[in-house]
Amino acid sequence: MFGSSIKLTDRQQQLLDYLRQQQRDFGVMPSTRDIQKHFGFSSQTAAMSHLRALEKKGVIQRHPHKARAVVFPEDLKREEIVDVPLYGSIAAGYAEAQQQEPDGSISVDAATLGLNRNGKAFALKVRGESMIGANICHGDIVIVEVKEPRPRDIVAALIDGETTLKRFVLENGQPFLRAENPAFPDLVPARELVIQGVMKTLIRKVD
Repeated sequence: MFGSSIKLTDRQQQLLDYLRQQQRDFGVMPSTRDIQKHFGFSSQTAAMSHLRALEKKGVIQRHPHKARAVVFPEDLKREEIVDVPLYGSIAAGYAEAQQQEPDGSISVDAATLGLNRNGKAFALKVRGESMIGANICHGDIVIVEVKEPRPRDIVAALIDGETTLKRFVLENGQPFLRAENPAFPDLVPARELVIQGVMKTLIRKVD
């Protein structure tokens, strides 16, 4: 139901209900020809006029360059949902080569997580206990955004050809990786250290 500030005629309410029913049943909006036929309008222009009236009242939004592109304002938040590719396990222990093909994807709210919608992100499943001091546990899934790290960021990194999840440290101009568990040593690159992304958040399954 809409607030009392939005007044629809009986015909406008019928059209709005029809649009919602078509989207719910078929996953797409009806064409103007469908609307014309359903309501017995004299022309497709009449159908367009009714759609424009609904748009003026703010109960639908249309994309001017896409056919059947009608959305409801309450559904616009869904545009913040993005699918992040999920890769295989990343060692929160000692480094392990990252799988190249994603195992699937995870839908996340980009706005809530502070992800850049125009950037790149991926997800990795944690294996091991080297990051338990940062409350990152075996079996957790971390969401990683591809961007430049700052010192003390937790990162997914490629170190000497292998991938791991650790804290990025910079001391005396020397970058290296540090675990959040005293049982694990610092990882100092012998040849290269490439930061693949910065951890934004984690997802934990509760049994």
